[in-house]
Amino acid sequence: MSTVVKNARLTAGDVELIVDPAHGCRISSLRIGGTELLRQGERYGCFPMVPWCGRTENGRFRSGGVLHRMPLNSPPHAIHGTGRDTSWTQARHGDAEAAFFYDLADPWPYEGRVTQSFELTEDTLTLSLGIETYGDSFPAQAGWHPWFLRNLGAQDVRIDFDAEWQEERGDDHLPTGRRIAPSPSSQLRSSDGDPLPGTWDDCFGMPAGVDVKLTWPEQLELTVKSRDEWVVIYDEQDEAVCVEPQTGPPNGLNTAPRLVTPIEPLEITTTWSWARL
Repeated sequence: MSTVVKNARLTAGDVELIVDPAHGCRISSLRIGGTELLRQGERYGCFPMVPWCGRTENGRFRSGGVLHRMPLNSPPHAIHGTGRDTSWTQARHGDAEAAFFYDLADPWPYEGRVTQSFELTEDTLTLSLGIETYGDSFPAQAGWHPWFLRNLGAQDVRIDFDAEWQEERGDDHLPTGRRIAPSPSSQLRSSDGDPLPGTWDDCFGMPAGVDVKLTWPEQLELTVKSRDEWVVIYDEQDEAVCVEPQTGPPNGLNTAPRLVTPIEPLEITTTWSWARL
């Protein structure tokens, strides 16, 4: 007999957060003063990217001399890890905080545990991810993929940040390994004057830590911060934009591996803070 995994509701003042552990432990809803900030739907909200972020080239990576193959869920690549397709277990749940975990399993070739925690206040949300091994060391990545609504009912969101570099994107949507000057997103408009989606699907480097501001004019200002230096910005959709703090660039299992060892887990934290305008 299957067990129904319930959503977790966190509240602080007039802020409400819903976590859906059965569908990848994603944030399915974040409402501030009754206004929803995230695109709705089972593929959206805000999901953890773990144990890798973005695309892994042809679904292949090496650990030492061993070649591993992941399912090609975004052919010809494997994308966004396995955690978003997994049911997580609740470890604790209070009024404004909660924590969940799942054990790594096939198709991931190494044993370990992933934990994710949520802490909510009236003007901040802190998310933490950790990966630990049950045995052998292995390369991994972790991060988040939020789908912020482009429009909250008035003007479109503006994204502001100051990156030191941009990872050049190849035709295969993977970083080429060359660092270039950050490029501005497209500000094209349609024939009737409406803004069009931009052109970012790119990874940026911020050595002092991720610091990206989203501003919905006359409504809300939200800042995404993390001590890690990598962030992917995506703004090609009509409905939503993404600001994705992560521990390495896309294809990082091959180009910038971070090892999870018995004495050193892989950890990342991000804080979203907001102010009403």
